Amino acid sequence: MHCDNFKPIFDFLQLFKDITECDQELISQQLQFRKITEGEVLLQEGKLAKELFFVCKGILKIVSFNEKGNPVIHFFMKEQRFCTILKSLNDSIPANESIIAACDAELVVIAKDKLLYLYHTLPYFKGLTTNIFQQSLLEKIKVRNSYMGEDATTRYQKFISQQPDIALRVPLSDIASYLGITQQSLSRIRKNIR
Repeated sequence: MHCDNFKPIFDFLQLFKDITECDQELISQQLQFRKITEGEVLLQEGKLAKELFFVCKGILKIVSFNEKGNPVIHFFMKEQRFCTILKSLNDSIPANESIIAACDAELVVIAKDKLLYLYHTLPYFKGLTTNIFQQSLLEKIKVRNSYMGEDATTRYQKFISQQPDIALRVPLSDIASYLGITQQSLSRIRKNIR
């Protein structure tokens, strides 16, 4: 049977489709388990995405850098989420964002060639992952849009009510970047809310 490290990804996939023991075994052979530490870069902006990550524990952040070289965080990806720069992975074009560990994390990693092998060997697997990626993207956009047009205090209050688990685990500087406010402003907002 596949190793316990892969249990989270199978528990998650089984929510969408029953996967036979035999197929789980085949999928397991293509997976790799990886522990990473906060700040570790999994994909550098400008490089090709060659891996798909599934977050078992921890949080990843999708980041680009503005003209001043400051990080701009677009999304946080937590447990039970797949993470990659899909356009780069699918079309073999340089990624326009980086993927960085927002805190220590445990991941299941599928290299692109192994993913393509699974798509070929288990035809349903591509439809399954595509469906999950689309739902995840819609969810990310919905969360992101909920902050549009709101003032900084409201954005922060929404963030801590919508994503409290992330708020508790990532540095304040990351939260400020994600919400598009300075760390000083965020400190003021937090003082005023209490």
